[in-house]
Amino acid sequence: MQEAETSNEAMFDQLVKNEPLKQQEKSLKTTDDALNFSRTPQPEKGISIFDFDQTLANTKEKIKVTMPDGTETRIDAAEFAREAEQLEANGAEFDFSEFSQVKNATKGPFFELAQKIKGKFGNKDIFILTARPQNAAPAIQKFLKGVGLNIRLENITGLEEGTPQAKAQFVTEKVAEGYNNFFFGDDAYKNVKAVQDVLDVADVKS
Repeated sequence: MQEAETSNEAMFDQLVKNEPLKQQEKSLKTTDDALNFSRTPQPEKGISIFDFDQTLANTKEKIKVTMPDGTETRIDAAEFAREAEQLEANGAEFDFSEFSQVKNATKGPFFELAQKIKGKFGNKDIFILTARPQNAAPAIQKFLKGVGLNIRLENITGLEEGTPQAKAQFVTEKVAEGYNNFFFGDDAYKNVKAVQDVLDVADVKS
């Protein structure tokens, strides 16, 4: 019983940093569901989750960043992945309007791997998890389909935020849905680590 409580707290701690109370309640329920499921023997159910920018695609769109003093800058996807959490803590506001489009992109470093996974297992359990807004999903799907990777629209999730906890929360929800063998690909180490920490606590394959 003590071990179960410790696992619960460890996973919950990965998800709730700086969350409002209402979101903490949701995270706690998701954590309970995920851990309860992962402790019960289940048939293997695999899932592949890919970031989009600089992972499945090399992209050129930028995000406008406005600081409290009125200073404006534009950063690319890689910079956003590295700096978003600190910028937000400093009071930055983000304009993702350019990120609703995908223009002049090329295949990214994980594209061929995703294509091979789709060829072997189909696209039902391949997901894209991006910091872009949700309204970018059709443009992401259109680009990928045009270069040979057809991902279902409902499997593309736009978070419109760059925190590692947001991606870890999504992965925890997938554990709660019954997935127990994970591949997670992302160009930002902090995202990979946050997800790996959650999967280690849930004790599922990754």
